[in-house]
Amino acid sequence: MHCASCEGTIEKAIKKLNGVKSVSVSFAGERAEVALDPEHASRMDVENAIEGVGYKVPKEVASGKVERLELRVIGMDNPHCLGSVDAALNQDHGVLKKELTVNERAVVWFDPQMTSAEKIKLLIKEVGYTPVDAGAVDTEKAAREREILVLKRRLILSIVLAIPLAYSSMAPLVGLPLPLGSTLLLQAVLATGILLVARSIFRSGVLAVVKARTANMDTLIALGTSAAYFYSLVNTVLLLSGSVEGEVYFEIAGLLIVFILLGRFLEARAKGKTSEALKKLLGLQAKTALVVRQGREREVPIAEVLVGDVVLVRPGQKVPVDGVVLEGHSSVDESMVSGESIPVEKVKGDPVIGATINKTGAFRMRATKVGSDTFLAQVVRFVEEAQASKAPMQALADQVSAYFVPVVFGIAVLAAAVWLLLGFDLGFALQIFVAVLIIACPCALGLATPTAVMVATGLGAERGILIKNASALQAARDVDSVVFDKTGTLTVGRPVVTDVVALGSVKEKEVLKLAAIAEKRSEHPLAEAVLKAAKARRIAVPDASSFVSITGRGVEARYQRKRMLLGNLALMKEKRVNVDKKKVEAFESAGKTVMVLAVDKKAVGLVAVADVVKEHAAAAVRSLKALGKEVVLITGDNKRTALAVGRQLGIERVIAEVLPQEKASEIKKLQRKGRKVAMVGDGINDAPALTQADVGIAIGSGTDIAIEAGDIVLVKNDVRDVVVAMELSRYAVKKMKQGLFWAFFYNVVGIPVAAGALYPLTGWLLSPVIAGAAMAFSSVSVVSNALLMKGWNPRR
Repeated sequence: MHCASCEGTIEKAIKKLNGVKSVSVSFAGERAEVALDPEHASRMDVENAIEGVGYKVPKEVASGKVERLELRVIGMDNPHCLGSVDAALNQDHGVLKKELTVNERAVVWFDPQMTSAEKIKLLIKEVGYTPVDAGAVDTEKAAREREILVLKRRLILSIVLAIPLAYSSMAPLVGLPLPLGSTLLLQAVLATGILLVARSIFRSGVLAVVKARTANMDTLIALGTSAAYFYSLVNTVLLLSGSVEGEVYFEIAGLLIVFILLGRFLEARAKGKTSEALKKLLGLQAKTALVVRQGREREVPIAEVLVGDVVLVRPGQKVPVDGVVLEGHSSVDESMVSGESIPVEKVKGDPVIGATINKTGAFRMRATKVGSDTFLAQVVRFVEEAQASKAPMQALADQVSAYFVPVVFGIAVLAAAVWLLLGFDLGFALQIFVAVLIIACPCALGLATPTAVMVATGLGAERGILIKNASALQAARDVDSVVFDKTGTLTVGRPVVTDVVALGSVKEKEVLKLAAIAEKRSEHPLAEAVLKAAKARRIAVPDASSFVSITGRGVEARYQRKRMLLGNLALMKEKRVNVDKKKVEAFESAGKTVMVLAVDKKAVGLVAVADVVKEHAAAAVRSLKALGKEVVLITGDNKRTALAVGRQLGIERVIAEVLPQEKASEIKKLQRKGRKVAMVGDGINDAPALTQADVGIAIGSGTDIAIEAGDIVLVKNDVRDVVVAMELSRYAVKKMKQGLFWAFFYNVVGIPVAAGALYPLTGWLLSPVIAGAAMAFSSVSVVSNALLMKGWNPRR
């Protein structure tokens, strides 16, 4: 439960139960408090209701406490590895719930009286994987680098042993000299050395079966290479004793391991690049903060900053956490949030966001959000959750992967048996058996979509587009109708003075000055717009000697013995002021609100105010139309204003005077016509429509990023990013399909060829060594294909 819409879903499910007196659900703490009538309902009923709508509740625990452990599991990058870790954790009765994903992420809930974080990590290590605390960027980076370094060393050592092994096995065939004489013992020693170098593969393959009672890719490799190695070892003893003539396949076992290590080394380097975007985000955070406690300045780690702490931020430093300026002033680079390169001036009372950069002055701030509540932490959480989610098109690959290893083993045994029955010798059948086991690659199937999702969500995050799950990433490609809310989404969301017109001898600047004097003591939004316009033109605004607000009409004020009225036509009519209505109606037809300024009962000017469209809104609409999308404007505003905005933006279909709860109904109407709808909105009143749409796109600015109803959040408040998100979706889905196609194609073609399907027709048999090379590079090719996305740039 991690969003506002989740709250509503769970609350509704619980309220359906008989005996529920009250319900309080909070997504922020993932808590649900329920008052029950024990005669009619129980805790189990509540748990069943929650789980019935797709959420999980940890079981009752001995201590009454549940602790949460979040890990990166280095090497858990496909369904088989995930199954091994899952089965290992199932052995610990203290583990209450777990969420494992093929992007090496594990979240485990456990009872601290029955188990511990260290025991859980040990279970994961025992089946051949490396657990690292999530969020510990330096630790994870060190673990990644250590993994690559170990693989590199093993690869080099295996190559050093493989070169003489290959020479000693091939030299007699081409008449080359053998300086050490007999090759059998030399090959046995070299192959044994290579297998010892790669002993972790055998350990992982065996432990998966023994500890987790499941088979993984390492199990297939261990079976194949062990079969070739031990068959050759037995034949060597027999050949040296002169008991029998036969062949040895030490070079197959040794060279297979070399290619597998090479593939894993390249794959580890490639996979390290898929999460670079997340590392960049985490790297933005300050490491320490200068906190003022008991009158003294203390530098403390960022994790020790508390809500309410006073923090000193000096020039050039990163703002450590989210907060509010208490004293001082500065300009802060907020480009990581807004995308704007121009620093933003900050004075007392202004909000500041953690990880932004203080440029010029020093200031003191009060911490308002720390740890996981900060803006940056929320961004990282969104990206992590998106990368952990599964795209719908991964479902078929997961179903195949679940049965892949046992099916491949069965095919290998069957193929070897068939060739034996056809009269071929054991050595021939063994080559078939090993080739089938080695060429099969479930990893490629498991990596096809997750790597594309990881890279795509990372690309989005770098551009200020937070795609919150893989389903939304895939669904955005199929959207054919984009519905925009008006206020705050396509428009700036606040009134702005657009026109100042002088009607008599008074100049425009004087009209604006007198209007600002009249409005200075008003708290109406239109008054704020007038005062901002005067400030922008550097007009001094003195106080009026008297002020009266006339509800629904305007204001009346006195300044230098002048009696001023500023308001609508109704006020002018009431005060018997003559006004040229045509000029007023001309502005109103353009969707603007007009205020008439009268001095001593004579109209001297007009001030037109409107909620103006955003700078790039029209460009976004044009780009969406160029992509073949239908664009719709929906608003609760009056029809005349809505149509005026629609005309400005080139939107033909405008739905006006719609109540917030009716927006979702309008989305449903489009969906009933078979349309795939994206809703773009910015406010709480848009939440039902955002949830109803096939893809909800929320406009988020700064710390308002926590708008949870949307599937995609546009951090930079730029509607052009709607187009970028859809283009990114289309490109990511293309890469997912490519990865799945090649993974399926490789296995569907490779396994029959390894089983000897071409031998009766061509006399050609696939060497296990070539099979090993093909398997090693299949996963690398899938990851590399996804990494090609890093060069992507939106066309519009």
